[in-house]
Amino acid sequence: MSGRRGVLSAGTWCVDVNKSIPEWPVEDTMTTVVELDRQNGGSGSNMAIDLKRLDPDLPVEAMSVIGDDDDGRFLLRQCDAHGIGREGLVALPREATPVSDCFNSLASGRRTHFFSPGVAALLSPDHFDFGRTRARILHLGLPGAHVLMDAPWRGETTGWAATLREARAHGLATNLEMVSTDRAKVELFGRSCLPHLDLLIVNDYEIGCVAGIETRDAGAAVAARVEQALRIALKLGPLRLAVAHFPEGAVAVTADGTRFAQGSIAMPANAVAGVNGAGDAFAAGMLYAWHEGWGVERGLRLGHACAAASMREISTTKGVAPVAECLALADKYGQRPLDLN
Repeated sequence: MSGRRGVLSAGTWCVDVNKSIPEWPVEDTMTTVVELDRQNGGSGSNMAIDLKRLDPDLPVEAMSVIGDDDDGRFLLRQCDAHGIGREGLVALPREATPVSDCFNSLASGRRTHFFSPGVAALLSPDHFDFGRTRARILHLGLPGAHVLMDAPWRGETTGWAATLREARAHGLATNLEMVSTDRAKVELFGRSCLPHLDLLIVNDYEIGCVAGIETRDAGAAVAARVEQALRIALKLGPLRLAVAHFPEGAVAVTADGTRFAQGSIAMPANAVAGVNGAGDAFAAGMLYAWHEGWGVERGLRLGHACAAASMREISTTKGVAPVAECLALADKYGQRPLDLN
């Protein structure tokens, strides 16, 4: 890996149409969209833009397929605006770019996504050429959103596993992002990919699915159960670091068994515009810290700070700011206490 630097952010590149509504409506009734915003979406584009907003000097590359349409051209313009290398972002003729309608309920603070896959259904391991990159880390997602990638591929359990294996063979460290779908699918995809991962940064529900543990009690994460799930995951592959985040905080466990834990940033409710993209922002902060050789404790703090900055905007990435500004926001509001029992 000598001479390598930066992150290759691959997999799901889509457009998010963010819509804020007063509250989720009853079926057969009407509600009002009070704010509308088109932005990039998906784990690939969110991570890429978050990283460039954290540090414009960090080399970041894109790799995936998009449609040859207005939404696809929008994503290419986003790459150009943020200085993201887009040679690996291929527009397929006569295909539609994936689009997600993201509804943010102001009453509950919860979000609901309606995903139109478009060209995402055609993405396969053949679309990843790791011989062309000088990045140090591959960030890949999202299992469950791509039909061909989700299926077995040439002797591997899934296309995701095949892609991660190939990336490691080319000298990249690997990180996976998941999506919170049903438990059986998350377990399948997670266990498929763990033998080919160096890093895993997910939420508490996802790590619980992978480990076969219920991490939540009355809807809230139980940090001790999250830690137990992380330790199980570490036994299933060559992971150097496994991290799980949740609204109250995050827990990380290293390959040697050391545990780290921190509460999230105590953002007041009136400072939160939306939570869409906060998990991506946390992962970006952690991944940046790992790339730069920071310790896990500093990485958790930056992850939480980046997530808090993200929540200042309804869109997935617009709230993320340079590292110093994110950390200043963390200093301003402080961190929540985290019960580790």
